[in-house]
Amino acid sequence: MSTTLISLNRKAAEFISTPKKMLINGRWVESVTNETIETRNPATGEIITTVPNGGVEDINLAVAAARKAFDDGPWRMMKPNERAKLLLKLADLVEENGEELAHLETLDNGAPVNVTKYYPTAAADDFRYYAGWATKVTGQTIPVSIPGDIFNYTRKEAIGVCGQIIPWNGPFLMAVWKLSAPLATGNTVVLKPASLTPLVALRLGELVQEAGFPDGVVNIVTGSGSIAGTALTEHPDVDKIAFTGSTEVGRQIMRSSSINVKKVSLELGGKSAHIVFADANYDQAIANAATGIFTNSGQACVAGSRLFVEKKIYDNFMSDLADYTKNFKLGDGFDQATNLGPLISAQQKDSVLNYVDIGQQEGAEVLIGGNTSERDLEGGYYVKPTVIANVNNNMRIAQEEIFGPVISGIPFEDIDEVIKLANQTEYGLGGGVNTTDVSKAHRVAHGLRTGNVWVNTYNLLDPASPFGGYKQSGLGREHGSESIDMYTETKSVWINLD
Repeated sequence: MSTTLISLNRKAAEFISTPKKMLINGRWVESVTNETIETRNPATGEIITTVPNGGVEDINLAVAAARKAFDDGPWRMMKPNERAKLLLKLADLVEENGEELAHLETLDNGAPVNVTKYYPTAAADDFRYYAGWATKVTGQTIPVSIPGDIFNYTRKEAIGVCGQIIPWNGPFLMAVWKLSAPLATGNTVVLKPASLTPLVALRLGELVQEAGFPDGVVNIVTGSGSIAGTALTEHPDVDKIAFTGSTEVGRQIMRSSSINVKKVSLELGGKSAHIVFADANYDQAIANAATGIFTNSGQACVAGSRLFVEKKIYDNFMSDLADYTKNFKLGDGFDQATNLGPLISAQQKDSVLNYVDIGQQEGAEVLIGGNTSERDLEGGYYVKPTVIANVNNNMRIAQEEIFGPVISGIPFEDIDEVIKLANQTEYGLGGGVNTTDVSKAHRVAHGLRTGNVWVNTYNLLDPASPFGGYKQSGLGREHGSESIDMYTETKSVWINLD
């Protein structure tokens, strides 16, 4: 019997025991065509269950429900404190069902339960943070310099129907991010989870209903990005699109959304520079470098996949990092000893291994990893954590997003050189700096053209702190007050008091 079958939470097992349906206008429904798609456990390759393969007609129904709930229903006119109460109730339900949600994430995505067990608390914090914002979205009174007795003020109003498209590499928290801020500000939502990882979003939809949100406020349509996702981005009654995923798809969404000039926010790819200076706390820097790339098996947009190490310590650091990597236990996420799970699919595994081959062809040296695991015989999509040395910044493995547990080590001489090298990429999402020199840390943090910089740590996130990227890593910011701006329109009102 597999570790998964032995360990799966009882409620999670019950949830996957039957084919799932989509949430549209408060009802759980099949797709219009009755077509379904399979969702598989990446640890074994086995089918978990099926979900509807939603298409254009299903998106039309979901958007119509969201439109009605916004224009004619109780949601937009609901008092802010009532919206806050519903978000707080949803946060409580997430925590109460935390183990089930964490297990569904591990089952669908492969991330170890030793990691996903923290997601429900993070999700609840997110809902509670934005519940607090619901009563604090305010405008301004503006002293205008116009003749006459003129009173000018602004209002912050909900945008309307928001199409929210989330990725497979973090389906639970990405679903939460795409619900919390828009709901707090009075918008309605059509959520389209990734076709590879739909389960936790559907379970979250059940909790939305249990919390008491009105019908049509949250709709969830499963299906492919090419059909359901495109239909959502092109729909004339959708006012805003938020997407997390690849830069290539982000460009397509910008084109599709131009049909009715939708508001668009994008959190896209990355090729983040993780910089280690010779004066860094050495052991801490080793741990940070490993955490920066191997979290979620490297399937993270902010992964510190380009490791810049000061030349005077480069050889020793890369060798020690390879030794440290031996501490990672690859396996089924339900095994308590596992701290590195499988990749999401066979296609992703093949893509990652192909990049390792490309790096070797370009002259780089694989110090450890670089191949699939013997566990692959069990049908899972495993790739060993991989450390590659002798990389230069022009190689494909240093410029293209691999999205797997592969780190490329690049030596540098001084601070000016490393800032220049770090910025030589089309991306700008994350970055890390390891140094005990506070002046140097600030100088590099300010010099990096990237939306997030971590100093002597990596990949910390909080609902209060904005997250997003420069350049081709995206548009807009999620979290913090900037997310409130992203889901509201500003209206200027002029009153003649004469």
